[in-house]
Amino acid sequence: MKVEATRFRVKSGKSQQVDRWLEMLKGRMPEVLQTLDREKMYAEVIFREKIKGEDFLYWFSFQGEGGELVSTSPYDVDKKHIEFWNECIDREFGKEELNPEVVMIPGRILALMK
Repeated sequence: MKVEATRFRVKSGKSQQVDRWLEMLKGRMPEVLQTLDREKMYAEVIFREKIKGEDFLYWFSFQGEGGELVSTSPYDVDKKHIEFWNECIDREFGKEELNPEVVMIPGRILALMK
């Protein structure tokens, strides 16, 4: 199982577009949840933070091994998600991986994730 937390910077001037992106994901949640199975994504959370006037998005996830990539998805909601990503995420900043030091998952939950 992969446990990931990653920070990405939002391109300057794209804050309102990020608002629309996140609202799109919330508004299409049944479709979003459908896509997680093929990715073997057990949980995915997006956090947002503003630091010194800059927007950052954080992805936190629990994912099983061998899941499909979002880029290979046949679902329209994933295609829209990738469009927003390409428009809003600052590739020059790159990404900042946060290292999980301790992963705490009760055994009964972990058994369901296999």
